[in-house]
Amino acid sequence: MDDKRKLQMFYSNVPQPIRSDGMGATDLGPRDVMRDCENKNMFVPPVTDAGLVPNMRYSFSDTHMQLNHGGWSREITVRELPIATTLAGVNMRLTPGGVRELHWHQQSEWAYMLYGRARITSVDQKGRNYIADVGQGDLWFFPAGLPHSIQGLDEGCEFLLVFDDGNFSDLNTLSITDWFAHTPKDVLSANFGVPEDTFDCIPPDQVYIFQDDVPGSIESQEVESPYGIIPFPFKYELLAQEPLRTPGGSVRIVDSKNFPVSKTIAAALVEVKPGAMRELHWHPNQDEWQYYLAGEGRMTVFAGNGAARTFDFRAGDVGYVPFAFGHYIQNTGTQTLWFLEMFKSDRFEDISLNQWMALTPRDLVRDNLHVGPELLDALRKQKWPVVKYPSSDES
Repeated sequence: MDDKRKLQMFYSNVPQPIRSDGMGATDLGPRDVMRDCENKNMFVPPVTDAGLVPNMRYSFSDTHMQLNHGGWSREITVRELPIATTLAGVNMRLTPGGVRELHWHQQSEWAYMLYGRARITSVDQKGRNYIADVGQGDLWFFPAGLPHSIQGLDEGCEFLLVFDDGNFSDLNTLSITDWFAHTPKDVLSANFGVPEDTFDCIPPDQVYIFQDDVPGSIESQEVESPYGIIPFPFKYELLAQEPLRTPGGSVRIVDSKNFPVSKTIAAALVEVKPGAMRELHWHPNQDEWQYYLAGEGRMTVFAGNGAARTFDFRAGDVGYVPFAFGHYIQNTGTQTLWFLEMFKSDRFEDISLNQWMALTPRDLVRDNLHVGPELLDALRKQKWPVVKYPSSDES
C-alpha cells in the first residue's frame, strides 16, 4: 500500500467535530487526535449539553510526578482542578520497604489501597498507639493532627489518599525530618537529653519518601504504650463488606456509621456492569469527588438554568460534581466500570430521581413532564437501585 493510500485511510478514521444532526465542521488541525478520541463527548458534545459548566475532569496522567528513592507521588488539588474545593487527592507508590516518613497534616487523611500491602502506624493525643497492615481494597483514616507513617511491605504498594481540603498539597505537610532540620541542635539536645553531636547526621531537609528495609512482622515491631492501643480501628476492610447488589452492578458504602473514625469523609465503591449506569441522582449534603479505578464511563452534570456538560472517564481519572448537581455515570466500555465516590461528610447521602418521581402523586408527575403512562408505570416497578440497566421491563 502506498503512502498516499495509508494517509487517506488514516484520515478517514479520524473523528471530526460533526454531530449526526449536521452541526459542526471538520477540524483541519493542528490537533491531538488521540486526545480527541479519548474525550469524544467533549469533542462532539451531545445536543443536550449547554451553558458554561466548568471542567469537572482531570487525569492523574497529566500531573507532576514527585520521584524519590522508595517511591513516588502525584496529586490533584484545586491547582489542577479548580472546581474541586472540598477534597484533594494524592496517588502514591511505595517500593518494598519504601517509607512515607513520619508526618502529620492539618487535614484528615482517607486512603484506599489499590495494590499491594503496607504497614501504617499512628499515635493519638492520649499517647495510645496503632499499628496495622493494610492490603488491596482496605481503607485507612487518620484524623487531622495525628502523626502517622506508611511503609511498603514485601510486594510494595500503591494507594489513593484523599484529604478534606481542596487546597491541600502532600508536599506541604508537617514532617519529622523537616522539623528536626529547622530546630537548633542545642534545643534538640535539651529536649531529648542527649549530646548535640547526636544530630550531626540528620537530614538537612524534608525526606518525604525514603528507601528502607522491609519491616518484620507486626509482632516483632510492637511498641507497648503505658496508655494502651487506640481503641477504635484506623483500618477498614471495604472488600469484606457485603455489597448492595443490583442487576446493573453493586455498591459498598462506608461512612462514620460503619467506620466510626471517618468523621469527615464518606465514600462508596461502585461497580457498573457493561451496558449499565449509575442512575440519575444527586447528593443533598456535599460535593462529590470521584476516582475511576477501571473501565470507561460517561457522566453528564446538570447544573440548572439550562446548563449541562458531558465528560468521558477512564482508569486514573478524577471527576467532580458540585453539591446538589444532577448527574449519572454510564458504562461506555466493554469491561466493568469501577469507581470511588467521596464526600466531605460523616455520612453518605443521595437522592434518586426515579424514587422522587415514584413517590410523588402520579397526576402531578404526568402534568409536569407531559409523559404517558409507560413512564409512570415503570416508576412504580422500580426498586430504586443505585446502579441499573436502562431496561424498561425491569421490575
